[in-house]
Amino acid sequence: MPKGYIIGHVTITGDPEDYKPYAQKNNEMLPQFGAKFLVRGGQSQYLEGTGFVRHVVIEFPSYDEALRWYNDPEYQENLKIRQAISDGQIICVEGV
Repeated sequence: MPKGYIIGHVTITGDPEDYKPYAQKNNEMLPQFGAKFLVRGGQSQYLEGTGFVRHVVIEFPSYDEALRWYNDPEYQENLKIRQAISDGQIICVEGV
């Protein structure tokens, strides 16, 4: 079964300190879904085009598990923190 990936491109528009509770809650939740961060912020540069400042890639055991995490009521509550202080694009992708 192919792995699933949540890929996020985000620009924090509010106080970065307000983002920390969102990130901490994700640290607590993701292991329950068998997930791990492959990319989480860090240095980046656009080689073509423009976009968001922060990039995140989370690997899950499957595409369905990635969607299960995203749609989980606990994550949906946590998501409100990020949405209030950032702009972003989040996608779910099935691996090969």
